[in-house]
Amino acid sequence: MTETIAPQRTAGALIPTPDITPEELQLAVRNHSMPLEALHHAITPVGLHYLLIHFDIPTVDVANYELSVGGRVRNPLRLTLDEITSRPATTLTVTLECAGNGRARLSPRPMSQPWLGEAVGTAEWTGTSLASLLDEAGPLPEAVDLVFTGLDRGVQGGVDQWYERSLSLDDASRPEVLLAYAINGMPLPPQHGFPLRLIVPGWYGMTHVKWLRSITVADRAFGGYQQATSYHYRTREGEGGEPVTRMLPRALMVPPGVPDFMTRTRFVKPSKHEIEGRAWSGRGAIVKVEFSDDGGASWARARLEAPVSQYGWRRWTFDWDATRLGEYELCVRATDEAGNVQPVDPSWNFEGVQNNSVQRVAVVVGALHEEQVSADAG
Repeated sequence: MTETIAPQRTAGALIPTPDITPEELQLAVRNHSMPLEALHHAITPVGLHYLLIHFDIPTVDVANYELSVGGRVRNPLRLTLDEITSRPATTLTVTLECAGNGRARLSPRPMSQPWLGEAVGTAEWTGTSLASLLDEAGPLPEAVDLVFTGLDRGVQGGVDQWYERSLSLDDASRPEVLLAYAINGMPLPPQHGFPLRLIVPGWYGMTHVKWLRSITVADRAFGGYQQATSYHYRTREGEGGEPVTRMLPRALMVPPGVPDFMTRTRFVKPSKHEIEGRAWSGRGAIVKVEFSDDGGASWARARLEAPVSQYGWRRWTFDWDATRLGEYELCVRATDEAGNVQPVDPSWNFEGVQNNSVQRVAVVVGALHEEQVSADAG
């Protein structure tokens, strides 16, 4: 392997060679994507759900934990975890995806967590309505933004910061927005935001602030680093770019057959195979999924099942006729009800966000698979 050029330590830095860097490896070993075979599960087991941690996982003493709600409100609140969990509870099935999903497929590669395409998961989140809490606090007429501050602190872009994101008052007041304290019927594990996190269905993962310690109602748009600088779609130096918000449509498949250990090329016997996967979008319900076995040159419509929830992914299946020997490149793409279609080719940007180009799976049908099985058996 050739030596890599040391990357810049700023947001949007680019890797001038294809070699992975030690900095990226440090991020990759702390975070993990969802194995594609976990798409078999309608609800992702907690240990298989994708995970991204910006800074360090804070240690929280529940006995001393409080959530504060303040700023431009009539009735500031300080709530213990017991007081939060005693409020009316809601459980929602929600698909979460990292905004940087697919970043490692871009060239040149933006320097950050090197996701390939599996940074997603669907879980049952239990919590209490943020809207009801806001009603109790009583935002003042000049309220514009709600700032959500976590207990995790670090340095990014040269800025020492607590992890903070904001939502407009209107977006935060939507009935599906939760302050969640449980996942799949269990208390949040430390890595998923124990004891409390924000869940905003339909939005990319950076919005779902973990280890939540305060909500501040502000009379102006929030200008913190994670909101105003990071998570923007930029294709030219110096431009402000478009802020990342709701998830673009994406479909993933469970790769058929068995994998080669290093390349993940799949080997299948000549036969008809049912290919399955999941599709989702934060911009409208999935209305179509299409399958291709020739790298996207032609497409055929897949069957759709009912979504797991209004805010969760939708299972699809396709009967693939793989009776002819040879090499194939399988692809899948989704379309949502707003007319958004997954692109065949990636859309490059400095941060590597919103790359929802189609998944590609290399498959060999025939003799090579049979020879490999025979060799393994021998």
